[in-house]
This record gives sequence, structure tokens and C-alpha cells, in this order.
Amino acid sequence: MAVQAKGGKEARARPKRAPGSRLTQDQIDEIFRRFQKADPHPKTELHYRDPFTLLVAVVLSAQATDASVNRATPELFRIADTPEKLAALGEAGLEAKIKTIGLYRSKARNLIALSKKLVAEHGSKVPETREVLMSLPGVGRKTANVVLGTAFGIDSGIVVDTHVQRIARRLDLSKQTDPVKIEKDLMRVVPRSRWILFSHQVTRHGRGLCPARKPRCPACPLDPICYASDKTS
Repeated sequence: MAVQAKGGKEARARPKRAPGSRLTQDQIDEIFRRFQKADPHPKTELHYRDPFTLLVAVVLSAQATDASVNRATPELFRIADTPEKLAALGEAGLEAKIKTIGLYRSKARNLIALSKKLVAEHGSKVPETREVLMSLPGVGRKTANVVLGTAFGIDSGIVVDTHVQRIARRLDLSKQTDPVKIEKDLMRVVPRSRWILFSHQVTRHGRGLCPARKPRCPACPLDPICYASDKTS
């Protein structure tokens, strides 16, 4: 039911729930249903060919936009789409290909070391466990979860990027600020069968409708069940 706002304009009614209350399972299920209806087949926006090129793209995307990575990788993958070829470029050669991406020097260093380790210790194959992936230079928990979920369909965890962090808190799915703690909260309420899908859906939702500043709440399918303090009208 709408209520009258200042200036005579009609304001959207907020759910009758105080911020900080625990969500019921029905409320959580409704969040999942609305994400699913809005974006039933979400995919990563990074361009890749196989597990190795996905791994490279995800490492490059740290503190950088997917768009900037996608502009650089076509030429890179044309000449270096295997660990052997990438290692052969050397740091200077790789830097020249990715210099438009933030932190390109440290990323080049990590990717060359990562490629050499894949060749020497893993038969040039991308490992399919989080622990082993995280032993590679430049690969953290989030990167490992992305690669395992997207390339192999392995639900090792929930990818918690900046969008997932923000939206999990706005939807009261977690009150934590640390990504690992947020992931643990989400893993308790999101069914494991939805971990991969949920990560993609929330990230795309954050980019399209729910950015950090000026979320597009009137256009959001979750608006009727969201009571975030920074909602817009």
C-alpha cells in the first residue's frame, strides 16, 4: 500500500520489518525466486576460451573492470593462450599486452609465475580444487571460487566480490564486512545447488541495478522486499 510522501508524491510502502531483524526462510526463498526470475541464466562477463584463459582473465580483473580486461585479452590470448606460451612472453612481454589494466606490473609478475608453476607441477592443467588453486601466485579465495564454478561447475563456495558484499548487507543476508565471513553467512542460507548461480546473479544485479551510489530501486524486482537504509525513490 502506498503512503503519502512530502510534497504530495506517492511513496512506496516499505516492508513492515525493522532493519536488523532476522529473515525468515520464506523471505530468503523469495529473494532467490526474484533473482531467478530476473536473471535465469547469468554468466560471467569476462571473455575466455577455457579454464586457463578464464584463470588469467580473473587474475587480471582484480581491482579492475571486466570491460578493461576484455579489451586487453583478445590480443593476449591470440598469442598466449596456454601456460607455456604465456610463460614464454616473460614479464616485460606480458606487461606490454596488459598495461591498460590496473596493477599490470604485479599481475604480470604473478601470471608468469603462475604459468610456470602450472607447467612444472600440474601438467599445464588448471587444478580443480580450491586449496591447490590458491597455492598459485595471485590466486585468492574469490578467484579460485570463480574459476571452479564457471570453468568446472564445482560449487566450492560463493564468490564474494564488492557487489555481493554490498547486496548481501542491503538484503540483510549478512551483517559482516569481511568477505570470508560474508561468504560463510551466505553459505548457511543459500542452498549449495544455487551457490554458482547466486554469485553470478548478485554480481550482475549489482552492476545493473544496485550500485553503491544511487541504486535504481524503482526498477528493481527486489524493491518490495528490500528495506535497505539507502534505498532511492
